[in-house]
Amino acid sequence: MWDDLLADARTIAEEYREDGWDAVVLEPTAVSPVDTEERIGLDVTVSSEAYGVVEDLIEEGNVTITAADVYYRPLADEDSDRRVALTVERDEASETAIFVPLAYDLTDCRAVFERALVEEELLTHVTAAETERWVSFSHDDPSLFLEAEDVRAWNAD
Repeated sequence: MWDDLLADARTIAEEYREDGWDAVVLEPTAVSPVDTEERIGLDVTVSSEAYGVVEDLIEEGNVTITAADVYYRPLADEDSDRRVALTVERDEASETAIFVPLAYDLTDCRAVFERALVEEELLTHVTAAETERWVSFSHDDPSLFLEAEDVRAWNAD
């Protein structure tokens, strides 16, 4: 499923490029919940090189993310806790898109998602193992990252 998600990300990114956009496709090595004083959400660990590209675009460049799409991939195995989604973080003005594939364990991330649903915001934080910095992206509809049954099951608990 992960390889299919990466292939989808590359294909969609190529379509953006054909339309004149700059497109960056990240390949995370880990996605994990984070709940600290500094940040809450999902940490998305990428290579130092990939993080440098994102940091340069967002922190030092002329890119301001103004829109995002979330492509949630339905479960292949209904008994699995594993979820996958692709976010496309876009700056319409500069025609720049950052593709962030995500694979996460629902049980591990439950507290983060429950809080995000209440606050109506899920943050994803792109980082690298070698740095203590991160670049955050905001999503105002966390339900796009979940199955409806996930939330119903939590409400039943």
